[in-house]
Amino acid sequence: VFYKEGIERKNDEVIMTGANTEIFNSKNFVPWDESSRLKIVTHHWGNNWNKGFSIYERLDQLIGKKTFPYDLEFTYIGKLPSKFSFKFSKHITPLEGKHLAKEIKNNNLYLTASINEPSGNHHIEGGLCGLPILYLDSGGITEYCADFGVSFSSENFEQKLKKIIDEYDIFYNKMKNYNRTSEIMCQAYEDVFENLVLRKKNII
Repeated sequence: VFYKEGIERKNDEVIMTGANTEIFNSKNFVPWDESSRLKIVTHHWGNNWNKGFSIYERLDQLIGKKTFPYDLEFTYIGKLPSKFSFKFSKHITPLEGKHLAKEIKNNNLYLTASINEPSGNHHIEGGLCGLPILYLDSGGITEYCADFGVSFSSENFEQKLKKIIDEYDIFYNKMKNYNRTSEIMCQAYEDVFENLVLRKKNII
């Protein structure tokens, strides 16, 4: 966005966020078997409507209609907007750490419909747990999820949901290379700081 507004690119560094693999990992995650009900999950600490509730509500209604070609289940972990509730989906109050990771891994597919979010940790935690990601093409989340799932817009949500389920095995196998880890992130920060020190000393 800054570049599009005319701010020149000079001495900038972009470091991608990563999550703790001691907590968020694919150990004990069991992928969808293509015959049982497919379980979708998302989680947010904040309850702002822009976290994606228009899509989450739409998915809830889709489950209630029973017209989708696959049998679906949706679990939302976190806080809900005031006076909002799901009719056909499961709501779990906010979790953290290993309890959160365990609950995420009880599902098959991760969904994020967050609008204009610069980064976010939720989809990273879901990805490290091994779940393919269905993500809204908005904000910085696309940079994190590209190649590890399917993007969608408000106009084609149902079609893209069907696509990622149809090709579940393909995206499940891609998740084995998902590497948005805190180790990589911290190493990138250390490298930047070391280079800044060297530059100040005119060594490089």
